[in-house]
Amino acid sequence: MSQVSTTEPEVAPERAGVAQPLGAGAITALVGFTSSFAVVLSGLRAVGASPAQAASGLLVLCLTQGIGILLLSFRYRIPITLAWSTPGAALLASTGLVAGGWAGAVGAFVVTGVLIVITGLWQRLGALVGAIPVPLAQAMLAGVLVPLCLAPVQALRTSPAVVVPVIVVWLVLQRFAPKWAVLVAFATAAIGTGIDIAVSHRHLDLAAMVPTVEWTVPHWQWQAVIGIAVPLYIVTMASQNIPGVAVMRSFDFQVPWRASMLVTGIGTLAGAAAGGHAINLAAISAALSAAPSASPDPKRRWIAAATAGATYLVLGLASAALVTLIAAAPAGTLETVAGLALLATLATALSSALTDPADRLPALVTFLVAASGTTLFGIGGAFWALLAGLALRHFLPRG
Repeated sequence: MSQVSTTEPEVAPERAGVAQPLGAGAITALVGFTSSFAVVLSGLRAVGASPAQAASGLLVLCLTQGIGILLLSFRYRIPITLAWSTPGAALLASTGLVAGGWAGAVGAFVVTGVLIVITGLWQRLGALVGAIPVPLAQAMLAGVLVPLCLAPVQALRTSPAVVVPVIVVWLVLQRFAPKWAVLVAFATAAIGTGIDIAVSHRHLDLAAMVPTVEWTVPHWQWQAVIGIAVPLYIVTMASQNIPGVAVMRSFDFQVPWRASMLVTGIGTLAGAAAGGHAINLAAISAALSAAPSASPDPKRRWIAAATAGATYLVLGLASAALVTLIAAAPAGTLETVAGLALLATLATALSSALTDPADRLPALVTFLVAASGTTLFGIGGAFWALLAGLALRHFLPRG
């Protein structure tokens, strides 16, 4: 069982209390959900999901990661938090429709879950993914993100009345309260959408706001497996799971790797047919439950993680209502919120991709191929980008 470091000062239990970790856990889930749910919906819709299927995917992601958090945090008594794969959702949004349509994408989600499970059982697969040069993995992610981050600018032409206030509010919050910028930007988009619906006398389907699970029989197409499953697995491991372990280690918590991979892999498998693309260890949001701000007593921070898991179960109930509202929004509204949410991730990815001079040219080629959206033989650009970067890196002299 994982050991908690004793480098931090001990705090008397009666002084530490539970109110602080309970609040930190709720904030962890709220920030994780509101900062990227728009990206998830964009990704699922791009690979062929109907609004109902996208809502089902968001619901099942909340359920599987919530249950996974509860299992891991109660079992190991450390603040392990999970999240959906935001970079993976961005990958889906840039990939678009694949062979087999939505059913083919669902089949790719299943394969991704199998690969994550194998990673937990077979150490060499995790080591193989870890051997992919970080600059190339980050360059691939950056290229995938570029079209999404351009969406707010493009939406200015189609829906300026709604998009301009969203961007302005996001900019102001970036100056004064960056943690809440995406949440308040979405609230602004929701208000603008409500005004637009009222002015145009459009009808909202209230029955569609009831959360439901839409099952899809997966189809396995080799183009979808290579074009979605492999890049989705790589980006989830490189941009979520491995950094997630590092974040936890920075707070003196040792993540149980095998158990975490098995829980997230099985969770991905369980949710795939309902539209969930992948769940993984949380990276950035993990600090909200693992840091001293969650509790001065390290032994009580698992309560924050458990609270986050329970909160995700509740937030999942809002998935259908969100999708219904977004479906009625002016064109470009969802894409604007998603693009703003991903700007910080794009900046980090670009910085990591171009840091090492020896890998700068291969990383640049990887970035350009991924950003181009090139599709060959029915396989999306992310796979070809990584292949091109690795080939060039091998061809060029080192040092």
